[in-house]
Amino acid sequence: MKVILFGATGMVGQGALRECLLDAEVESVLVVGRSPTDQQHAKLREIVHDNFLDYSAIESRLIGYDACFFCLGVSSVGMNEERYRQLTYDITLAAARTLARLNPQMVFVYVTGRGTDSSEKGRLMWARVKGKTENDLLKLPFRAAYMFRPAGIQPLHGIRSKTAWVQAIYVVAAPLLSLLNRVAPKYMTTTEQVGRAMIKVARNGFARPVLESEDINSL
Repeated sequence: MKVILFGATGMVGQGALRECLLDAEVESVLVVGRSPTDQQHAKLREIVHDNFLDYSAIESRLIGYDACFFCLGVSSVGMNEERYRQLTYDITLAAARTLARLNPQMVFVYVTGRGTDSSEKGRLMWARVKGKTENDLLKLPFRAAYMFRPAGIQPLHGIRSKTAWVQAIYVVAAPLLSLLNRVAPKYMTTTEQVGRAMIKVARNGFARPVLESEDINSL
């Protein structure tokens, strides 16, 4: 399996990249990002690309892939809906539409979050935008598309959040997060479990297009 990965420097993306590089059935990983990962591996290729709304300059390098793991995401804190939609819906759909045209047999996996609003009509702005993003991804002509909705995610194996205050919380709360992952899988997963689940649904599929934390953990 050949994988394209977006968001490899973020916490979830770091976990997905780690699991792809460890998995013997993942032949190669192409990371598309604004900055390099600073990792070296025989299976890893990288494209530094700064316009996430236009892929025309690199389209020829995006052909021939079996799966895309889309882990880009931003917090909605302090953003109005227009800006959040640009950074969430517009960027995600620009990449997905390009890949669906170039690789119609691809499986597309998108990381959203628990509480995403599929009705697109709820009072929470971020949930409406994420819901619209999910709904329109599911309409694209991929072989299959899966929406991952983890709740809490515990970073493992030295993976760190790029946001300093968030990373500080993870460090302090690590014992509690480990406990929650064991006793409350509905509300907690790990970067390793998310990455492993992505690979499994890309390879084997899943009964439903939307996966919550307990589905991710069961995989």
